[in-house]
Amino acid sequence: MSHRIVHSSVHSSPRPDASRRRLVAGAAAAGATALVSPFANVHAQTPRKVAMTLPWIINGSNFWPVIGRNRGYFKSRGIELEVSRGFGSPAATQSVANGKFDFGFVFTPGIVVNAARGLFTTAVATVGYDSLMGVAVAENSPIRKPADLEGKTVGMVLTSAEAPFFNAWLDRNKVDGKKITRQTLDSQLIERALINKQVDAITCIGTSSLPLFQSLGFDSRFMGWAQTGLDFYSGQLICRPEMVEKDAPFVQAMVDAFIESVVFTLRNPEEAIDIIVREQPEIAAVKNGRENFALAQALAHHTMVADEAIKGGLGFADMKKVQGMVDATLKFALSDGKPFTAEQVVTNRFAGRTKLSGTEWDAIRRNTEKVRKLLTS
Repeated sequence: MSHRIVHSSVHSSPRPDASRRRLVAGAAAAGATALVSPFANVHAQTPRKVAMTLPWIINGSNFWPVIGRNRGYFKSRGIELEVSRGFGSPAATQSVANGKFDFGFVFTPGIVVNAARGLFTTAVATVGYDSLMGVAVAENSPIRKPADLEGKTVGMVLTSAEAPFFNAWLDRNKVDGKKITRQTLDSQLIERALINKQVDAITCIGTSSLPLFQSLGFDSRFMGWAQTGLDFYSGQLICRPEMVEKDAPFVQAMVDAFIESVVFTLRNPEEAIDIIVREQPEIAAVKNGRENFALAQALAHHTMVADEAIKGGLGFADMKKVQGMVDATLKFALSDGKPFTAEQVVTNRFAGRTKLSGTEWDAIRRNTEKVRKLLTS
């Protein structure tokens, strides 16, 4: 039986080839060690219903909860999971903090921006280490460097995770933001606006926009912001702080099921897409929809290859880096925000129980090599 992603219209913020299949698993069979800590199943007498929000519509950078539900990773731990689409990481984070959802999978900028405004959630697992915030332009655009944006029109979605940091990126590159015309766009239209030359550039999250451009045959270039110090983590599993303190075994079960889902996609990228297409057939119904999804997944997997996950285990976060993200938010995005610490928004208490072998990581690097050129301007 297939499940649909719930398209919730209520949110807390105004906003609206087979040859690669089992590539990583094959590497594991060739000598990679098994997961250091096996996934322990926790059975409950009565399944616990859990509502989770994604940051956006389902795509290859956020679909792991659906894979885990399909594979029974949540059910085997006594969890009945419902997954809803989101309307940007800031809004999705708010909906978790306000109690509409129990958990969320969101991008780190949305977490720290809300915390600076006094609305706290706790990230209990990190599965991506570069949010891929940036500016996209047409390949043949005369915009080759940040300063070239002066005098141009830039489109953006105000509720997207990168929006609050655009000014910080401009400042770091000594670009006069007053000389840029900003056009607010709907999330469903922003890429089309660039393709149709309604704007000269857009701010975006690479895992969302770049695959869409590719699927539509639009050649683009991407100027990532991480190179100028705005290097935020990407996907994190969040819940309310009180849940961490009062219901730790349940949070651990959620983290374990979530990480097991991620590992399955790392080892079986093509099979994971087969599953999601069966669950959401509309993905394949769209022109180049499957290819779009596969590219987003490869970009997301690319951001997972980091020392934090390799050395610390999947889900692990470097708290020094997180503090840097907090400081950057307070300095550049919300100078009037309330100071807070990394420990108030991220914990490693539930993370790091699963490690992949060096051979497995090497296979993941090979499997994502094709996407690296998309991330260079």
